[in-house]
Amino acid sequence: MAGSEADFNLKVVLVSFKQCLNEKEEVLLDHYITSWKGLVRFLNNLGTIFSFISKDVVSKLHIMEHLRSSPQCEHYTSLQSMVAYEMGNGLVDLDRRSRHPDSGCRTMLRLHRALHWLQLFLEGLRTSPEDARTSTLCVDSYNTSLAAYHPWIVRQAVTVAFCTLPSRKAFLEAMNVGSPEEAVEMLGEALPFIKQVYDVSQRLYTEHSLLNLP
Repeated sequence: MAGSEADFNLKVVLVSFKQCLNEKEEVLLDHYITSWKGLVRFLNNLGTIFSFISKDVVSKLHIMEHLRSSPQCEHYTSLQSMVAYEMGNGLVDLDRRSRHPDSGCRTMLRLHRALHWLQLFLEGLRTSPEDARTSTLCVDSYNTSLAAYHPWIVRQAVTVAFCTLPSRKAFLEAMNVGSPEEAVEMLGEALPFIKQVYDVSQRLYTEHSLLNLP
C-alpha cells in the first residue's frame, strides 16, 4: 500500500455507516456521502480493476453533494426527506429519463445498488475459506446485485476483468486492520452497519415503488 494511504483503515469506514442512521432510522445523507467516499478510497487502493464502479460512484456522489448545497438543501438532509420532497413535487422520472435525469432518488438508487454489491463481496471474503478465488466471489456478488442493470457487453467485460483480481489474502491485507484473521474478525463486527443502512433504504424504496427507476 502506498505511503500516502498508510492511514487508511477499512474498519473506520465501515463503522462510519453506523452514523448514517439516526434514532428514527433515517438515512442521513451527509454521513452516507462521507462513508461512501471512504469505500471509494478502498476500491481505488486495489488498483484500476474496480474503476468502472468507483468512477460511477464518484459521479453520483458529486450529484448528491450539489443537491446538499443547493437552495433546496433542507429537503436533502435524509433519504426519507429527499424521497418525500421529490415525489411530492414531481421531481422523479418514474418511467423514463426525461426532465429529471439526475434526481436525488435516481442517484441514491444507483449508490444503493453499488453498496449492495460491495456488501455481498466483503461478506463473501469474510465467510470464504483461505483458498477461495476472489474472482468467483466478486462475480457471484456482481451477478446478484449490479449485473441486472448493466448491458451484456459490460457484464462480459466485468466478468473478464474480475479474473485478474488479487488473492483473498491481498484483499484482507489491503483493509489495513492487521492480519487476514483480524480483517475477517473486523468484517464480522462492521459489516452489519452497512447492512442496516442498506435494509432501511431498501424498505423505503420498496414502499414508494422506486427500485426500478430508469
